Amino acid sequence: MTKGKKILMYGFLIIASFISVFPLYWMVSAATNTSADVLKGRIIPGTHLLENLNNLLANQDIGRALGNSFKYAIILTIVSMLICSLAGYGFEIYHDKAKDAVMSVILLAMMVPFVATMIPLFQMFSKAGWLNSTIGFILPTISTPFLIMMFRQSARSFPHDIIEAARIDGLSEIAIFFKMFMPTMRSTYAAAATITFMNAWNNYLWPKVIMTDAESITMPMVVANLTQGYVTDYGMLMLAVLICTLPTAIVFFCLQKSFAEGITGAVK
Repeated sequence: MTKGKKILMYGFLIIASFISVFPLYWMVSAATNTSADVLKGRIIPGTHLLENLNNLLANQDIGRALGNSFKYAIILTIVSMLICSLAGYGFEIYHDKAKDAVMSVILLAMMVPFVATMIPLFQMFSKAGWLNSTIGFILPTISTPFLIMMFRQSARSFPHDIIEAARIDGLSEIAIFFKMFMPTMRSTYAAAATITFMNAWNNYLWPKVIMTDAESITMPMVVANLTQGYVTDYGMLMLAVLICTLPTAIVFFCLQKSFAEGITGAVK
């Protein structure tokens, strides 16, 4: 590669990186400025972080919202990992034409928008008494076609010789899954956990419908509440957005290596 091409390539990468990072910088900067400064387009960090934090704590129950969001996201992630990995493993290891037909139907479900099923789900959950409950939050997304397909693809790279050897040694099918498959597919579980946690944490529409009690509020609902009314405090709003963004960013950066390996189907 010539020197001129290298300069153009690195210049393009620098510009693309700046465009990608600037919204995050602006969010952090806006969280430290007043609403008037944000409206003026100030991009330099200010000195009003504590003031915005005090206003946010006075207007919204951030502690409860964070606790609820963590509880719902963690429970959904754990349960979803177990169910989707079992399904994906079963579809591939115990493969036949009937299961292929069922898998096709499951994949077709990806084409149905959630809003099309939201009203029937709300009616069902209301009659079952699951409003403002953890089970009401996690049940509609406890199993997704994408995760099942992801674990099924990973199971295809799982050595079947290991399964046969374990069966010969007298290991049960459930034990093979928990003792052989799960440890081998750590990167896939990390990728799936990252995706599930981020989706659960950022979920707004369904919690807004199912969580009618103020005690069940989540962080996305807090951010939405701050935009309501006649006057919006943009400094306080951007601080809430920053707080809402940090957990998912931390989870992603902690698992980014395993996430990349899991997405590409790497098996160790």
